Amino acid sequence: MTMIDATDSRILSVLQRRGRISNAELADEINLSTSACHRRVQRLERSGIIRDYVALLDPKKLDRPTVVFVEITLSGQADEVLDAFEREVARIPDVLECHLMAGTADYLLKVVAQDTEDFARIHRGKLARLPGVAQIHSSFALRTVRQTTALPV
Repeated sequence: MTMIDATDSRILSVLQRRGRISNAELADEINLSTSACHRRVQRLERSGIIRDYVALLDPKKLDRPTVVFVEITLSGQADEVLDAFEREVARIPDVLECHLMAGTADYLLKVVAQDTEDFARIHRGKLARLPGVAQIHSSFALRTVRQTTALPV
């Protein structure tokens, strides 16, 4: 694990909130010279701590306001069953996240849809056809209370 100091933490905190900030603005905000700030950001990128820069989109404005959490139990736990499932679920663009779980379900998925009818289409046409699926339990989010992509640093 790469060690980060308080200055790195401040850089990461600002970049998580404002990824398009210029190096000069970032340096000014964290009270560092622009060259030192640039070197630190490059080091954080090279080490993989900063993995990517992305645009966060509003799902409501793109007609994907429905969030569904889907628990999937597979028919077996063999590596080939898990690998086949993971390979195929990665191809479904409506699935934003897929986590291998400990507990009652094998996987937890976060799925976005236009509405319940659209989710039914995704369920029937994609999720139920994934290899090794034995059970599917879906829970619709009624309201998002807190959502962030920012990690505590």
